[in-house]
Amino acid sequence: MKRILTLIFLLCCANIGATTIPGSDYKVRYIGRTLTEGSKVSFDWSGTTIRIRFSGTCLKMFCIQDGSDWFNVWVDKAPVAKEDSKFKTESGEQTVTLCSGLRKGSHEVIIQKRTEGEQGCITVNGFETDGAFLSPDEPKLRHIEFIGDSYTCGYGTEAADRSQPFRGEEENCNLTYAAIAGRYFDADIMLVAHSGRGIVRNYDGNDEPNTMPVRYSQVFDDHRTDFKWDASECEYTPDIVVIYLGTNDFSTGKQPSIESWCSGYRDLIGKIRSNYGELVPILCVASKADTLMHQYVQTAAESCGYSNVHWTSIQHDAHNEGSDLGASWHPNYSGHRKVASCIIPYISTLTGWDMPFKTIE
Repeated sequence: MKRILTLIFLLCCANIGATTIPGSDYKVRYIGRTLTEGSKVSFDWSGTTIRIRFSGTCLKMFCIQDGSDWFNVWVDKAPVAKEDSKFKTESGEQTVTLCSGLRKGSHEVIIQKRTEGEQGCITVNGFETDGAFLSPDEPKLRHIEFIGDSYTCGYGTEAADRSQPFRGEEENCNLTYAAIAGRYFDADIMLVAHSGRGIVRNYDGNDEPNTMPVRYSQVFDDHRTDFKWDASECEYTPDIVVIYLGTNDFSTGKQPSIESWCSGYRDLIGKIRSNYGELVPILCVASKADTLMHQYVQTAAESCGYSNVHWTSIQHDAHNEGSDLGASWHPNYSGHRKVASCIIPYISTLTGWDMPFKTIE
């Protein structure tokens, strides 16, 4: 009797004519660090992106959320500064309608995790459409990896001004210098970033060991941290790695010794080299938060013992401290555009990519 009732329930709930595929299907392309377990794919790093093509009029995603996250969505277009829509996932199992009412034909939907691992972790169980799923497009020819803190996560990018506190719905990695640079060069980006983390110290001089050089070795940012990242399993090798760290090491008037800081920086560079080899250039960027940081970054880059390591700094007047700031004195979209404009020429020079005459946005 129980089996009969179960069968009736499944038949009643079935979406007649729908096609489903698991989250791990090859037709679903993930950009960023993920973990595949059977038919499911999990991730929590900011900026992790899903691209999926289908022929139909609607698309749903089945997922399980740990914590709470916000996502950007684009339909039938490359990601731009303004998303087509956004949605929030709450803790637990749920179904998200990504789009509906589309014309019949082939479509591509792009989903980007806009909040960082501290906010939540998502497990993608599968997708459903009223048509058929199509093979994914080839990945972009260019790839950039960014390693950073709250600036790279997009902390407070959509807040009204610098006096506003942090709100999850106003964190948007798509408005950061990293995403802007990726769009400028038509490159896929992978973000390895967490707010409040530094090279050897975290915000307010916190010496807990979970700094970015430690997190860099992990598949997940803030969940199931026992899984180690294996770069050989990644679909691509980045053309350049950009490190934008140090603000938290120098926060609240504190600073580490230059010896310990350079040692920590050298450890991070060593891990990057182990992943990608010496041919991939590394650009080390000092923020404008503390003028002494410029000396630290230069010293670390020039004394690390590795070749093809370069450095630059964001000077104090690169962006203002009024209209260019969002929550808690973090850059907003305007400020991030200015930071991107400082970094883009270095990426161009180190990769050999042209700098086209177009808007940085």
